[in-house]
Amino acid sequence: MPSTARPGPALVLLGAVALVLTACGSTAPAASPAGDAEPVAGGDLTFAISVDSGCIDPQQVGNNDAIAIARQTVASLTVQDPDSGEILPWLAEEFDVNDDATAFTFTLREGATYADGAPIDAASVKTNFEAIQALGAKSTLGSSYLAGLQDIEVADDRTVTITFERPSAQFLQATSTFSLGLLSPATAGLTPEERCAGEYIGSGPFAVASYTVGDRAVLERRDGFDWAPPTSAHQGDAYLDTITYLVVPEAGNRTGSLQSGQIDATTGISTADAALFDTDGFWSTTRANPGSVYNLYANQTTPILAEKDVRLAIQKGIDRETITSTLLGADDTPAVSPLASSTPFFTDLSDVLEFDPDAARDLLEQAGWTEGADGIREKDGTPLRFHVTYWQTPKEVLELVQQQLREIGVDLQLTFAAIADVTAANADGDYDFSYGNLTRADPDVLRTVFGVDSPTNPTQRTERNTLDDALDAQSAVVDATERQQLVDEAARQLITEGHSIPIYELSTTITAAERVQGLTFEASSRLDFYDAWVAAE
Repeated sequence: MPSTARPGPALVLLGAVALVLTACGSTAPAASPAGDAEPVAGGDLTFAISVDSGCIDPQQVGNNDAIAIARQTVASLTVQDPDSGEILPWLAEEFDVNDDATAFTFTLREGATYADGAPIDAASVKTNFEAIQALGAKSTLGSSYLAGLQDIEVADDRTVTITFERPSAQFLQATSTFSLGLLSPATAGLTPEERCAGEYIGSGPFAVASYTVGDRAVLERRDGFDWAPPTSAHQGDAYLDTITYLVVPEAGNRTGSLQSGQIDATTGISTADAALFDTDGFWSTTRANPGSVYNLYANQTTPILAEKDVRLAIQKGIDRETITSTLLGADDTPAVSPLASSTPFFTDLSDVLEFDPDAARDLLEQAGWTEGADGIREKDGTPLRFHVTYWQTPKEVLELVQQQLREIGVDLQLTFAAIADVTAANADGDYDFSYGNLTRADPDVLRTVFGVDSPTNPTQRTERNTLDDALDAQSAVVDATERQQLVDEAARQLITEGHSIPIYELSTTITAAERVQGLTFEASSRLDFYDAWVAAE
């Protein structure tokens, strides 16, 4: 699952939609040092990323580092306010949703264009969404947002209506994401590989100048961009001339590069090195990532992990408080739900998600797993041993989980590898556990991750049950109170049935030299470089 952030809808819907936000953490999008300095146009910013997944197409990427690049190149129909969670107009100057959330009508603003000069009109919206459908599994996020799409009707140049076979309350928020960001119709004629290589043509404030896999991506400012969202601090062209994203896999190298001025900013400073930048000359800001928290996803097609008691024992054998307090930053928090606390409709479920190693041992004993001579439990000569291949950092998190599970007699074997190798290793579905999170500022992320009909469900559940009824129902409900009840029901069942084994909530921290100003987060804790600028040294 992609690594790396967190919003619900309401009832109305012309111009702006209010979302319900509950129990949110510190999510203010503060950026750069306080001051009254006047932004300066021009200049170049160098930003270090940790991994390169080999693709920067907004409609195909899912990894946070790739998203940091892709998000700058596309505008969206709507934008989500990072403070309130409201859905506001962007490329659509107005929008309307029918009573049962099956039909969404967008009236586009006039004058907006793609980077090749083509108009952003209703026909191009239709082309985009059909192209995402054609990408299928290659558009992991976008295709899930368009699931059940029935029809796209172009009434005139500025009016388009998207209709779904069944209610899809999540879709309005989806139109604010990079995954449904708009690309020029000319892009639809490219192969997925050409698009991944950066040959696409976007609608945002920056365009791809070059992309060298494993090395760097360079974006350049688009002249004449005059349709920034209302959440931005300015209108008109972006300030920066270029953004260069350098691939720097080693955490120590990112630290040294920022200290020496070889890079200007990064989100890849390790917790151990964070204090080095708590000094004059640098600044940092952190925002919680909404969506599905970091989970161990148990492959339930394997006979042992099909046992509910085994999954629950593993869940109860993880000490989340110790993990966050010893390995992560001050702003990181242990998971208390499958949803991160900054996601709309979040509810604290720590009453059922608890560290209880004694209960974990009891569950395993009752299931017939007895302790062997080496401390690892076994049944019928089979050891209670699992394997997970992962790429996410800090890798010490799973190493500590490994130690904790050994205390209850579970042997979790780990392989830390490059993201491409992890993807390849898990591609055929032959794994015990996968590991990751999924950022989205809407609770429908749970259906995307855990739904029995979801093509990206890493648990590989095959039998529909009441969990799926709740997940499907919440996606069809517009009333906030009713949706809250359904989200709570689904989240609680994910914990009590052992489908979700949550560990901690992801947060994103920008660390930058003080010359960098205006670099901030959007609502899903994705990076936003539109207002960023660099001060003269």
